[in-house]
Amino acid sequence: MLEIQEKFGTEGYEELAARHSDVVMLHITEALDRGEAIGFIAYSYEGDHTVIYDMDDGGDLMLCDGLVRSVLFKSCLKGIGTAVFDIEDSSKLETLRKLRFISADSNRAENIDSFMNGCENCKSKQKQE
Repeated sequence: MLEIQEKFGTEGYEELAARHSDVVMLHITEALDRGEAIGFIAYSYEGDHTVIYDMDDGGDLMLCDGLVRSVLFKSCLKGIGTAVFDIEDSSKLETLRKLRFISADSNRAENIDSFMNGCENCKSKQKQE
């Protein structure tokens, strides 16, 4: 069964942590299948926005969606309305564009609370039809 859990520490992600040594508190959330990590997302909360530094979804679009949504949801709970995808790999940014987290000319997701609530609106519309 797939679980998405925050990892409390950077063990196993030392290279990633070293690349982002200037980040005060780097968070890692892992996707686990039967206790084995099959993906991750690395991020930090920076005042009024969340910065996503890297992620690995193994090429699984749905896993990418779940990892990003988990971080956006936690950001909403903290009252944060913007996410910045500071990811160097352009193919990962393309995946985020395909999933409509960011637009073609941006690396920012604005008003993420509205975005997350948009899913509820879609579900409501489907029930009415």
